[in-house]
Amino acid sequence: MTLIRYVTEMGMGADVHGRDYTKAAKRAVSDAIRHSSLNFFRALDKSPDDMKITVRVGVAEPNKVDTDAVAAELPYGSVSVECVLGGLDVPAASNHTPGSALGDTIVLANAAVIVCFDE
Repeated sequence: MTLIRYVTEMGMGADVHGRDYTKAAKRAVSDAIRHSSLNFFRALDKSPDDMKITVRVGVAEPNKVDTDAVAAELPYGSVSVECVLGGLDVPAASNHTPGSALGDTIVLANAAVIVCFDE
């Protein structure tokens, strides 16, 4: 069988405090799927559980992402998560920057959620 891509959704997520790459990745996936309503299952003679979903997440430190927790953001289908170098870390302000407050590093993640079906 051949996998055919039907949907590609993109999202961005952030963790403003805590430098939690998993939290940022989960928020990116949630952002990607929040505006989707897939209505083609009947036309394809498929169910939501037939989806083969690949999630590709870009963060500055890919090894710090709990991929099982990110996969759990998707309620249907067979999900695989791949973390790659990407995203953005915004460093906290330093004492040497006039007029800026000290704070946590902001972690940004980008996610692509790709939905395919076996045909």
